[in-house]
Amino acid sequence: MRGTHGILIRRFLTAFVALLALQAGSLVAPAYACGCGAMVPDASRRIGVGREESAVRWDGRTGTIVMRFRVHGDAERAARIMPVPSRADVSLGDPELFDRIDRLTAPERRDRPYSWPREDDWPFDTGHGDGDGAAPGAGAGVGVVGRERLGPFDVARLTATDPDALGGWLRTNGFDLPDRLTGALRPYVDRRWEYVAVRLAPEKKGAVLRGEPTPLRIAFASPEPVYPMRLSRLAKTPQTLGLAVLSDHRMEPRSAIGGDRPEVAFAGRIERPEGAVAALAGGGPVYLTVLEQEFPNPGRIDDDHHLRRVADAPYREVIHVDRLLTVAGLPAWLLTVGGGALLAVVAVILTVRASRRRRAPVAGVRSTA
Repeated sequence: MRGTHGILIRRFLTAFVALLALQAGSLVAPAYACGCGAMVPDASRRIGVGREESAVRWDGRTGTIVMRFRVHGDAERAARIMPVPSRADVSLGDPELFDRIDRLTAPERRDRPYSWPREDDWPFDTGHGDGDGAAPGAGAGVGVVGRERLGPFDVARLTATDPDALGGWLRTNGFDLPDRLTGALRPYVDRRWEYVAVRLAPEKKGAVLRGEPTPLRIAFASPEPVYPMRLSRLAKTPQTLGLAVLSDHRMEPRSAIGGDRPEVAFAGRIERPEGAVAALAGGGPVYLTVLEQEFPNPGRIDDDHHLRRVADAPYREVIHVDRLLTVAGLPAWLLTVGGGALLAVVAVILTVRASRRRRAPVAGVRSTA
């Protein structure tokens, strides 16, 4: 008993120390890149992104990206820089979108019955287990296509022919741009992509960035489904990507672009999408593919995610829940053992009775000598 108590205390302390280390690391390390764009905080401030989720809709001509992310740190404002292949239309997304996608793609739970008791079942369970406008500073090399305020976001749509000029625009508007990010923008400048710069600031003055801002919806013309990822190579900590793709068919990345192999968490046709999913899908049936990918070494990211059509093979994760078989609330094995014991007792009784009958003398018969 005392030994078990000591083990539980050691486990708790280990988990507590690990949690403190994780929290400290997330606040100290600046997250200059996350998911499909770069997050640039104020000078001498820190911001971290726990996990970013995005939904991508491609109808053959237009790509739409809806992004949701959770932020923490001590920055009072930050800018998000996202490259797009053409002129973008930016609006607020529906906060219910990702919750609806989660419900549509939830794993299927199946009972997996077993007959004989295990170590956590009675009688082996001892009870000691663990339990369950034009911007100032714009100049040569940078064009401001539009500027609008969307909820907590100040959105500037930009063009740039020089990554250094783009960096200068950001710095002039009150944000520091890491030197490495300037170089990372070069491939997009060479391909004549445009940019969406988003100033994210709490509505209450003096508050810091924490929680889950309203999703942003960015739409642009594109001849192929693409999800910008190259800027995430600047992240100093491992990155996690959750990507839901809505299209006419099942879609998957062409390559891992420097991360672990993308895993399919769900694939299936949604015949009658509702609510925010229907709005993003255009109202009709849509094929939904949910992808999960880890980037242990973000510096190895060498491209954007280019999505391609694959066979429409449905997939849904199945979670098996082990369940001990019961009959009328009693473990089936107990009834089996009890029934077997009862049969054994009956057999003994019958055998004894038969033996007694054979030994009993027959009435009215005398033996003669």
